[in-house]
Amino acid sequence: MAAKLMALAVLVIVAVATFAVAWLLDRRNSRARIIKDRLAAERKAPERAPDEELALLRDEHLSEIPALDTLLRRSTRVSDLQKMLAQADISLRVSNFLGISAVTGVVATILAYVIGKRVEVAWIALLVGFVLPYSYASIRRNKRFEKFEELFPEAIDTLARAVRAGHAFTTALEMITAEVSEPVAGEFRQLYEEQKFGMPVRDALLNLTERMPLVDVKFFVTAVMLQRETGGNLAEILDNLSYVIRERFKIQRQVRVYTAQGRLTMALLMGMPPIIVTAMLLLNPSFIRPLFSDPIGHFLLVAGITLQTIGYFVIRKIIRIQV
Repeated sequence: MAAKLMALAVLVIVAVATFAVAWLLDRRNSRARIIKDRLAAERKAPERAPDEELALLRDEHLSEIPALDTLLRRSTRVSDLQKMLAQADISLRVSNFLGISAVTGVVATILAYVIGKRVEVAWIALLVGFVLPYSYASIRRNKRFEKFEELFPEAIDTLARAVRAGHAFTTALEMITAEVSEPVAGEFRQLYEEQKFGMPVRDALLNLTERMPLVDVKFFVTAVMLQRETGGNLAEILDNLSYVIRERFKIQRQVRVYTAQGRLTMALLMGMPPIIVTAMLLLNPSFIRPLFSDPIGHFLLVAGITLQTIGYFVIRKIIRIQV
């Protein structure tokens, strides 16, 4: 088994080295291709129809290697992963992120096998190590969303005061970037720059909802778009929206207090089985080994994982109260 593990490590090292050499050789060609495409787009600008919308030039490549970029673009899940990295404010291409996940999984596998000397522990470590970067990105994205929701009413109040003082809507957006802290300032700065460089305000607002898929942001964008199409007092609309968002945020905090026991119960029920199995593999392997070697143990293992999954979704359904 040690020889197989050593062969796997050598294979991973050779693959990483090959990838690095290919990346260095193809980096210059990739940059030249990007510049060539942008220059071609600029030369073709007079040929566009007058009513055709122009998009801002953005670096949306999933990898600096053209062949790998083309391969990754075929998967919708990879594109969603790149969007999640952007929402988490992680400045990494999805190809680099997947590479980090693979390296983390291999390192965790080697360490687990060296410490535990068990193949089962190594497989579990491989799965955990590969998923760990994704979990970090997901947690960071959720925290960024929570901070955005907390500061969003302040941004709406600033926008309402600026409009009430006589400033244009687009100018008020720039004022938010200077008076409200991150991550609200960064998102509104991008919104302001998109409409500043020629993108219609409606499309820029829709892009904001894609970057921040929150209910409060959708309310804000819908209210602003309706006001721009039908008219009305924008400052009053924004004041009412800010009040509704604050009240909704207050109710959400009360709900979190009421469901704290359920969330703690879910964490304990989901965390205890894998912790107990891992501890038994390290302390008393002969006691837990039939669970992985005997056919009845395989059946019980599948049944336990299935029941754990069902219980997770049932408890989650109970404690998730929509406000």
